Amino acid sequence: MCEHDHSGFLNVDKPLHYTSHDIVALVRRRYRELTGAKKVGHAGTLDPLASGVLIVCLGKATRLSEYIMPGRKSYRARITLGQTSSTYDSGGEIQDSRVDTDGVTLADIENAVASFIGDIRQVPPMYSAIKVKGRKLYELARDGQSIEREPRPVRIDSINILQWNDPLLELDVICGAGTYIRSLAHDLGQALGVGAYLSGLQRRSSGQFRLGDSVALDTLLNETDWWRRIIPPHAALAGHSCVTLSKDDLSRIQFGRAVASRPHDAANQIFAFTQDKRLAAVLVPEDELWKPHKVFVGQS
Repeated sequence: MCEHDHSGFLNVDKPLHYTSHDIVALVRRRYRELTGAKKVGHAGTLDPLASGVLIVCLGKATRLSEYIMPGRKSYRARITLGQTSSTYDSGGEIQDSRVDTDGVTLADIENAVASFIGDIRQVPPMYSAIKVKGRKLYELARDGQSIEREPRPVRIDSINILQWNDPLLELDVICGAGTYIRSLAHDLGQALGVGAYLSGLQRRSSGQFRLGDSVALDTLLNETDWWRRIIPPHAALAGHSCVTLSKDDLSRIQFGRAVASRPHDAANQIFAFTQDKRLAAVLVPEDELWKPHKVFVGQS
């Protein structure tokens, strides 16, 4: 059974307390048992204390993660007001004393939440995988260092308040890639003047991948016919600019040659498929042509 036949994506419901790398390692072991192939990665990290949608890439689809990750994300977040955490979530050192939150009203929360909607600048948490001078921030934090972090532009489309039961606040958040919900929780606590940390998080969607369509990790690892779980590239990329190649264009692509653009092509890249829906290449514009950026056909 060749790797190409089973390249694609898995929509896994990541359990709590597993890292994204843990999930990749477990899936890789099973994928290798079933196919002999071992290329497995993920598109968009989830913290160990978060559950929900984790997109796992199989085979040649590992080379597509950069195109899958930028999709909009939606989260269900539980936030505890009145205390702060060194990591901005329940995994860090929680401040011993609690600030009185009796005076915080739903109207206060609604006003504070509104200030975080739209294009904002967000300071990432010290415990994050962002690299500074070649080292990840969480590595520096574990060494007892805390450095100044530059605010980063992020997009938050909406924040809906689901429940406020002092001191617990529950929100639904829709946002762009790169948004830290831990930072949102911390910043919201600062805006309210009482402090806060993220005490629970579930990713409910990532791009077109939805929690309702995901598969539980235990179920996946105990199945022998989970090919039906694999989402092929042509389905996963359906919302992007795609084109079906003629036989002549396919031949040109296989030899690294450019093909003529089409009048409707206006994207930064286009995904080219064979007539039987196999991913052939990622193409990028050059002058009035599309040249191969990543080629998938003709590979073993």
